[in-house]
Amino acid sequence: MFGMVPIFAAVAVLILITLGIVFFMHRPRAGGSGRSRGRGKSRDAQLREATKRLNGNPKDPEGLLMAGDIYYQEGQWDAAYRTYEALLEIITENPSHGLDTYTVNLRYALSALKLNLLEQAFKGLSTAWTIKNDSFEVNYNLGYIEFQRKNYEQAIKLLQQARIQDPEHPGTLRVLGHAFFKLKKFKEAMSYIRKAMDLAPDDKESLYTLAECYHEANQIEQALKIYRHLRPDPQMGADACLQSGSINMESHQMQQAIEDFEIGLRHKNIKPDVEIDMKYRLATCYLRQNDIAKALGQLYDIQAINANYRDVANLIGKYAELNANKNLQIYTMAPSADFVALCRKIVMSYYPRAKVKITSISVNKNEWADILAEVDTPKWSDLVMFRFIRTQGAIGEMIVREFHTHLKEVKAGKGICITVGSYTEEARRYTEARLIDLIEKDKLSAMLNSVDAKLATQTAAAKRR
Repeated sequence: MFGMVPIFAAVAVLILITLGIVFFMHRPRAGGSGRSRGRGKSRDAQLREATKRLNGNPKDPEGLLMAGDIYYQEGQWDAAYRTYEALLEIITENPSHGLDTYTVNLRYALSALKLNLLEQAFKGLSTAWTIKNDSFEVNYNLGYIEFQRKNYEQAIKLLQQARIQDPEHPGTLRVLGHAFFKLKKFKEAMSYIRKAMDLAPDDKESLYTLAECYHEANQIEQALKIYRHLRPDPQMGADACLQSGSINMESHQMQQAIEDFEIGLRHKNIKPDVEIDMKYRLATCYLRQNDIAKALGQLYDIQAINANYRDVANLIGKYAELNANKNLQIYTMAPSADFVALCRKIVMSYYPRAKVKITSISVNKNEWADILAEVDTPKWSDLVMFRFIRTQGAIGEMIVREFHTHLKEVKAGKGICITVGSYTEEARRYTEARLIDLIEKDKLSAMLNSVDAKLATQTAAAKRR
């Protein structure tokens, strides 16, 4: 049985030699007493000696130290991590081991960090910190882990300590800036991020965060400049387009916002939440530009991704009808001049076989238009006042009451009140004993569908007469 031990040890060493993983940005510095045990010997000679020792005893401290040093210096992080993990077990089992506890914990932690084993790295660094709390490697990497764990205040304390040992280390400045940003301390964040970018100008993520700082500090032009610069970037471009477009939307620069969102949606591998938000905002911009067809295209895409996203279902229901009825679009969304021209058509075609002469038109902001007309039919003649209400929703008694007052002022014999919405019960009761007809959306939609044809027919008939 004991003869099997060397075989197991040899297999373990071979596995350790073949494993190695390269990680993110932490290039560890050699620990103080972590020097190679085989000073003066070649790498292969040291490894042969370490293998020989471990064949005889898998827990031989000298053999583990020699192997661990090779793996660590060569960046074979998985092998280094397992080797220093074995050394930590020896330290725990034998307090009189004589090993350098600080270096073993530090290298164990930094190897774990390279493998993204944050809890193990935190444990090793915490132990190393209790032994030597003024070490750059310990304070910087422990600060980085605290940042990853969202303990931003603690991260800042450790990173500030690391700056004492190395004031110009880009990673320290970078993580400090991002930590202050997470705490919404934008002035401090900007200061550190600028310093970090002076040393590492290709850090696009930090550049994006700097733009966010400017945005939060209401320095909009500086933020926009960075966002627009980042629009083509494969990693940060989609997010930058979303932010730039949102700023332009807020400042009513719809065409620029549309450009931002369209560029953003051409990026590959967009995060799902960014993509759907960008599509929603792009649809909103199209609607504000009265481009319903394009808006519906985006809304249908969103519905296919998430049928319950915001008010997409309601918007599709509303604007699909508008898209199918050009006159309804004009009635609800067009500029005032186009709206009034459409209302004139309705007045002229409202009474079949009647002679109609419009005598006055008045517009109340963009809410409604009043048109007074002389109507002469084979059976009666009178002044008729038409009110066309653009506001959607329920029209209450106050608006109808005011309309009735206006009828009396102009001595109109009849009133026609037309809305793209509906009327409340109070409004209906008010008109029961008065010469006011209330027309709601359904009837208005039918009128708008047929108004052009009716007007053409009446005009042709008038010419024949």
